[in-house]
Amino acid sequence: MSYSGDVTVGGAPQVRELSALTITKVAVDEQMSNNAYLLRCRETGAQALIDAADSPATLLGLIGDDGLTTVITTHQHWDHHRALAAVVEATGAEVVAGEPDADAITEQTGVPVARRVRDGDTVEVGAALLYVVRITGHTPGSIVLGYDDTPNGGTWHLFTGDSLFPGGVGNTFGDAAAFATLIDDVEAKIFGRFADDTWFYPGHGGDSQLGVERPQLAEWRERGW
Repeated sequence: MSYSGDVTVGGAPQVRELSALTITKVAVDEQMSNNAYLLRCRETGAQALIDAADSPATLLGLIGDDGLTTVITTHQHWDHHRALAAVVEATGAEVVAGEPDADAITEQTGVPVARRVRDGDTVEVGAALLYVVRITGHTPGSIVLGYDDTPNGGTWHLFTGDSLFPGGVGNTFGDAAAFATLIDDVEAKIFGRFADDTWFYPGHGGDSQLGVERPQLAEWRERGW
């Protein structure tokens, strides 16, 4: 089945094969329909999970017998880490999160964050590297993870949590200062850095490319959230 990025809770995962990395996307929890992404290095077999959002049985089934080296939590909101404790207990994976959100994640889950990352850090997935981009606004320590497939003839792939969606940036719950920070960071650190053919994968819903969304940036800024 070709990859479309459209997943439903209880439905089959979607798999995208890149030259050096496999992305498996699954939706969990009927109420929130969170996306979780299992990344597998095609050279070494090492695996990392982005957002252990819910439904540990589903996530552990995806992980399988090859184990999990890392769980990365994109931000501190409860719906993105409800399965974190169960996944870590079952796999022993290292927990990674943005430094400003790490304490809140531990308070909510009881799971220590072993590695607190900052803007410009990298996270290994076997022979592959994920680049950390801090995007402040939706939460203080939200992070985007970027994988560079351009050396292999591909493009960048960004896992944006709740900072960027098709159609707009994440919710800042009426906080004008937080929204200004978020839209500034998204414009400068994502649209200002990455090309139009860059794919991005949000914490809920379908995927998109930056070139599809770029013409709406001014509208998003005017609209606020």
